[in-house]
Amino acid sequence: MFGGVVSSVRERARVGVAAALLSVSALGLLAPAQAWSQTRVLPDFTDLVEQVGPAVVNIRTTEKAHLGSGGAGAGPQMDPGLEEFFKRFGIPMPRNAPRGGGNGDDDDEPTRRGIGSGFILSADGLVMTNAHVVDGADELLVRLADKREFKGKVIGADKRSDVAVVKIEATGLPFVKVGDVGKLKVGEWVMAIGSPFDLDNTVTAGIVSAKQRDTGELLPFIQTDVAINPGNSGGPLINMRGEVVGINSQIYSPSGGYAGISFSIPIDEAMRVADQLRATGRVIRGRIGVAIAPVTKEVAESIGLGKANGAMVQSVEAGQPAEKAGLEAGDIIVKVDGKAVERATDLPRMISAVKPGSKVTLQLFRRGAYKDVAVTVGEFDAEKPTVPATPVKASLGLNVVDLSEAEKRDLRVKGGVKIEGVEGAAAKAGLREGDVILSVENVQITDAKQFGGVVAKLDKAKRVTVLVRRGEWVNYVVIQPVR
Repeated sequence: MFGGVVSSVRERARVGVAAALLSVSALGLLAPAQAWSQTRVLPDFTDLVEQVGPAVVNIRTTEKAHLGSGGAGAGPQMDPGLEEFFKRFGIPMPRNAPRGGGNGDDDDEPTRRGIGSGFILSADGLVMTNAHVVDGADELLVRLADKREFKGKVIGADKRSDVAVVKIEATGLPFVKVGDVGKLKVGEWVMAIGSPFDLDNTVTAGIVSAKQRDTGELLPFIQTDVAINPGNSGGPLINMRGEVVGINSQIYSPSGGYAGISFSIPIDEAMRVADQLRATGRVIRGRIGVAIAPVTKEVAESIGLGKANGAMVQSVEAGQPAEKAGLEAGDIIVKVDGKAVERATDLPRMISAVKPGSKVTLQLFRRGAYKDVAVTVGEFDAEKPTVPATPVKASLGLNVVDLSEAEKRDLRVKGGVKIEGVEGAAAKAGLREGDVILSVENVQITDAKQFGGVVAKLDKAKRVTVLVRRGEWVNYVVIQPVR
């Protein structure tokens, strides 16, 4: 009895709903719902793969192993994809793990091999990839999607942005289209092509999870859930229009494999770096010479700033542009040439993009009031390669190298040399690698060459007093002659 009543009620309700839907449809009010339904259909990436795939390359690197990093007859070798992962993310190599890829060189020197990805920027063979893919490589082999292989030459690599440009000698190559990152939206579908674990032309897809993601690097990242693994580094992130919007660079993974979070360098930032690398082989960046920290909500409220934005100046380097312009510790930089500094990490990115020698106007918040200050931007000193001095082992047992300009600045010294190797009398005296020698027998040391000359004139039968800096402490060390 009751079943019939319920059935009848349900039938009348169904008919009523159907009639209502027909009425709404007749009025044209169902169109938004229909459009929403259509957007739920998963995208088809086949056309994108055919369009962009030919311009994606596999990059293999060969690096001669240094003494102590493998050795001849190393036995079984670590998978190059895993080695690339450890190298990229700074994870210590497992103890006793084999490294490299065999002994294929004519001189039987052990070698390390790595893999990565890249994409062709121009028909004449310019290839973009990550700097960490080509870092330390003695030889590059670039393999195209059609299996042709070319030797690659590094035009320039910038470690701070992790962007590199490689050249191969070829013409008429397929190349990618560069997209507009400004139009990229969170939730938008994107695709990656690369060589994870040396599996060429692997296609993965996902969505944009976030933009302007701050990971502590110089550039902000595009975060996605596209599957990225070792070997994908340097490959393109592609939007649904077939345009490259990023370079796949990093993953977040507590285990070492893909964990659903991947990071890509925005292509507009990467192209700015690439243009400089192509023109000069290096990237010139601005700096003003301040140490900064974030502005917390509590601090902002307590000093009357209100909104927790800007970069708080913790210290000002002596002799640098900020000091010359009158900046003080405690200042909060809230704008650069009228553009808001939303987070502390925005400031170094904004200043580094300014050409050295140019003037910028900084808006400061100081002691409850805003103040505009003009600053002439200086040049960021890229760390120069260290050049070891001639080994001096007869009496001191020391190998030293010049201090870079960055190291001198950090240590607040004008000269000195850093110990790279120590043995014999110097080791017995307690000296160790990383110590900085400031003087020898009261003679101030300027560089490795001068150090060698000073030591060469010493009486090898007499003890030698050196002034050494270790960390923040300075002390005299007496080196006894070897008998």
